[in-house]
Amino acid sequence: MKDGMIADSHGINRRTLLLGGCAALAAPFVLTSPAFAAEGGAALPIPPILDADGAQPVTLTARAGSHSFVPGTKTPTLGYELDYLGPTLRVRRGRSARIDVVNRTGDEISAHWHGAFVPGKMDGGPQGAFAPGKTSSARFDVHQPAATLWYHSHVHGKTGTQVYHGLAGLLLVEDPAAPDGLPADYGVNDLPLVVQDRSFDSSGRLVYNTSGMTLMSGFLGNTICVNGAVRPVADVPRGLVRLRILNGSNARFYDFGFDDGRQFHQVASDSGLLPAPVARTHLALAPAERAEIVVDFSGDNAPVRLVSADFARSGMMGGGMMGGGSGAPATYDIATFVPGGAAGTGPTALPVSLPAPPFDLGAPVRTRDIRLDMHAGTMMGSMLRRLTGSNGGVMGINGRSYDMGRIDAELKLGETELWRVAAPMMTHPFHVHGCSFQVVSRGGQAVDPATEGHKDVVVVDARGVEILVRVDQKADRATPFMMHCHILEHEDAGMMAQFTVA
Repeated sequence: MKDGMIADSHGINRRTLLLGGCAALAAPFVLTSPAFAAEGGAALPIPPILDADGAQPVTLTARAGSHSFVPGTKTPTLGYELDYLGPTLRVRRGRSARIDVVNRTGDEISAHWHGAFVPGKMDGGPQGAFAPGKTSSARFDVHQPAATLWYHSHVHGKTGTQVYHGLAGLLLVEDPAAPDGLPADYGVNDLPLVVQDRSFDSSGRLVYNTSGMTLMSGFLGNTICVNGAVRPVADVPRGLVRLRILNGSNARFYDFGFDDGRQFHQVASDSGLLPAPVARTHLALAPAERAEIVVDFSGDNAPVRLVSADFARSGMMGGGMMGGGSGAPATYDIATFVPGGAAGTGPTALPVSLPAPPFDLGAPVRTRDIRLDMHAGTMMGSMLRRLTGSNGGVMGINGRSYDMGRIDAELKLGETELWRVAAPMMTHPFHVHGCSFQVVSRGGQAVDPATEGHKDVVVVDARGVEILVRVDQKADRATPFMMHCHILEHEDAGMMAQFTVA
């Protein structure tokens, strides 16, 4: 293997197998005994929507502000154009996005267009960080299918705290040439849900601390917020309602469902629509994953609660997200929906099929093995470093902690590769910039693409996953693409690598 490169491989690394036995040494850290019990029940805030493909560019001013997560209490926050989070940006396939991001914070920031098919120079990764008082201008042609994407700051070593304090927002791609027949009245029967966990001190101010075991598990808050409101209430029409759900948490995994166990239909995943609606009663989302679901409220006379199982309490170490824990997981409220007195004006039935993008990545021309490593400064970490040959970083990929000056892989434009991704110590959400990919298998078991859809984040545990990756956007050494764990504390600690495409 060349120095600094993620090598092509056709076998399982013996060190990876040895590390599988170390998983029992790790245990999830759960933030308990909250210092501040935030009351919920405020109306669901709906971020304003801005069309970012007009004649004039949309301006997003990143700035410090203060936000009331609960009435009567304000806490310092960050936001793009808003005090907390940012507006929902909307772009259309076949047109050009035009966005100016102005930095009025006290630190360098960036704006990464997560899930967007853009060249490396427009990606907004760590090399795209810019100083206070400066402006970063994004101009890119939109040529990808309709999808629910998002944007957030991506400064190395600072992503966790900047996203936690509010530098994030939704980015919607519409395709006028491929109507989907789904609810589409934004803020009425088409609702954005940015789900995040946050913690507060006794005065109601945000708390963010990555010391000790928090670094191992990622930061887990004790209060659930949606669009910046604690366990909010949303008035919805009687009929079909589309929920665009983003797991915007730094590290928490969710398993969404409704308190009455009702069935709903998933219609999209990270990077676009599914071929047809898929009936579900629960939906697991890791950090940075998105899904669109349609819920039928036409026969409801009482409020309906969106809830989640608590993965943090059941364990994320070892063989799977639910492995390593004991007993039934706890549940907690996410949001409450109150159906109105009148029927909605949107569609009354789900379409049988959807205009999903085809799975046409082709046969892979090479295979790469990628291992997500944890190297904490403990006895366990010392053992891990010996087994993996790590360079001593706290976190890493294939034994190397992230280095902005090092290129870890060189991809060829338009070539399909098979990536075998392993996570021996803990479950990680793995994200690739500049493209979407197809999940081929989990733990050696084939995956049905019709129920997975196109992805840009995939959950990886000790069993490993295989994904087909093809990047059709260029990225040079000055502005490479990233691959990384999307537990933000792991990313900041070095579980990230970068690659060029030429």
